[in-house]
Amino acid sequence: MSNNNMDVFLSNHEPYWIASVDKTEYPALAEDINVDVAIIGGGMVGITSAFLLKRRGFKVAILEVNNIAHGTTGHTTAKITSQHGLIYDKITKSVGHDKARKYAEANEHAIHFIADLIKEKNIDCDFEEKQAYIYTQSDEYIKKIENEVKAASNLGIKATYLDKAPLPFDTKAAVRFDNQAQFHPLKYLLALAKDIPGDGSSIFEHTKVVDVDDSSDKCIVKTDDGKKVFASKVIVASHFPCYDGLGLYFARMHSERSYAIGVKSNVPSPDGMFITAEKPLRSIRSQRFDDGEILIIAGEHHKTGAENKTNVHYDNLGKFAKDNFNLQSVLYRWSTQDCITIDNLPYVGLINSNTSRVFVATGFGKWGMTNSTAAAIIITDLIADGKNKWQEVYSPSRFDISSVPKIVETNLDVAKNLIKGKLEALPEELEVKNGEAKVVKVNGERLGAYRDEDGNLHVVNTTCTHLGCELEWNEAEKTWDCPCHGSRFNYDGDNVEGPAFNKLGNSGEIENKVKPDIF
Repeated sequence: MSNNNMDVFLSNHEPYWIASVDKTEYPALAEDINVDVAIIGGGMVGITSAFLLKRRGFKVAILEVNNIAHGTTGHTTAKITSQHGLIYDKITKSVGHDKARKYAEANEHAIHFIADLIKEKNIDCDFEEKQAYIYTQSDEYIKKIENEVKAASNLGIKATYLDKAPLPFDTKAAVRFDNQAQFHPLKYLLALAKDIPGDGSSIFEHTKVVDVDDSSDKCIVKTDDGKKVFASKVIVASHFPCYDGLGLYFARMHSERSYAIGVKSNVPSPDGMFITAEKPLRSIRSQRFDDGEILIIAGEHHKTGAENKTNVHYDNLGKFAKDNFNLQSVLYRWSTQDCITIDNLPYVGLINSNTSRVFVATGFGKWGMTNSTAAAIIITDLIADGKNKWQEVYSPSRFDISSVPKIVETNLDVAKNLIKGKLEALPEELEVKNGEAKVVKVNGERLGAYRDEDGNLHVVNTTCTHLGCELEWNEAEKTWDCPCHGSRFNYDGDNVEGPAFNKLGNSGEIENKVKPDIF
């Protein structure tokens, strides 16, 4: 435990959302099947899409590599808000008033959609209406907040400028969005999921999709054990697209990691949902917990694979909680990964301009609750009706000449990381202590060694199986992370996130080069 931030590293290293519900037990796909729509990914987009499509008479199948709602959806802060940072002034200038208005409308509609569905189905998911605030402690951001209030108001959002946010520390300005909300995302989604199986529709867990073939009369979704799902339409809703469809999504997005802690405080929680305008980012919200509540404090984002001393981010969040909320204890800690597009707007719609059968939903940034709900509505409408009023602003095939510098910047950064990993000097022999990981070069091969707390050594080839970038160790999550496109692997080499399909190669050669823990 570092920095004396209570017991951050003794807390449950699992999101509160996942720890507080029973694990689902849907079967794995055991045989080839035929459906109208195959949905790859059982998160917010996948479950909501399946629920809506089944309501409209389609036979659907969700194919989830793990347990449903346990991916990015289960690692969120779960704010149901159209307040996505200082975005509306920015996108009004970049894409114009009409498209910015449609984006605002889609996300405001998503709030009401979720609220209405919870009421209709009487879902007990800790839903609470809350006001959402962006606040600043910097003079530099006062004018930016003023501009955001004007832009959001002009787009139909009820936004108000405040001289101070209702927080127990000094702030210099804030914007408040009314009629926003928060909830327990897994309680909500697992209730929806119960309505999906039956009448030709299914949910399959522990089913890994490795390819999509849309060259035949029907699309064929292929799994890693040779099973096939034949479908008229396919939705790729796996966070980062597991099937790219020549859409080059890896070149048009980058991945960022963020961190969260769930804490007990000795003071009442602030009433609302809060986020900073400036860095370091701090997100604050309360959550019902037993007979009281906990505070969820998040932030500390950085590009995936750019840092390996990642435990410092939990330290920093713990210090913030201690300094501002009279921290009593840290109960939960977790991290998540977000896909950031070059223009900060998601990609939702047909995966490329040459298909009419494969759809994608990705690039929600840090605002997946409303954007993923809007995405499910958009794709459902496109499949059922052939159109949706918001499709233009979300279109994956959109192109703006002003985006070219950002595309170049993103891919130059990829090239820099690729070359850096290949040229770095590495030792031929090293010590690895229990709980530690290091990189070594053996016969020209870059290998990663992690020794677990029991002294067992885990060795992998650290070349990412996506496009060959060299991975970096993430000490907080005990994973090997790709700084190029965000793929992540556990210390045994299994893929846990990102565009890579294949696991890392293991190597026994390094074991003779690695000294044991020295006591």
